[in-house]
Amino acid sequence: METSVTIIGIVIAVIVAIPIYFSARSSAASKSKILNIKKKFNPNNPEHFDLTESKSNKTLTIDQKNRKFILMNFNPKQQESIYVDLKNVSSCKLVLTTEGNSDTIVKIDFEFQEKESSKKITIPFYDFDDDRIKQISVYQDHQFAKKWLKIIQDSI
Repeated sequence: METSVTIIGIVIAVIVAIPIYFSARSSAASKSKILNIKKKFNPNNPEHFDLTESKSNKTLTIDQKNRKFILMNFNPKQQESIYVDLKNVSSCKLVLTTEGNSDTIVKIDFEFQEKESSKKITIPFYDFDDDRIKQISVYQDHQFAKKWLKIIQDSI
């Protein structure tokens, strides 16, 4: 009786421990990847990025003092990181692309206006084609983008 209880206890412990181990390992890898990207754009002081937030395979980070912004997209199809020096930007807005004449959002972009050249820098944030859940995460991503738009505008 004691042996069977011990074996069942060990099996349950292993079943619980394996997912926790892989989750912790994945989290450490993500943090390492984010730190490496921060070092790429600010090699001397990657810790100056004082606000970093992640949601739906996207990580946004900002250095409000030195006015630097990075959008990291860890989409399985295409991983990219885009850097914007907010010192050279006069404004930022969200550009929503809808499907036909419906209100269904299929794309969300950050659009930055450069100060000197009036050139527009468009950074893709959400794309319906890359969304694995299809329209379920668009609302959350839209709210996340609105929150970060305010943070960016306050830093410009």
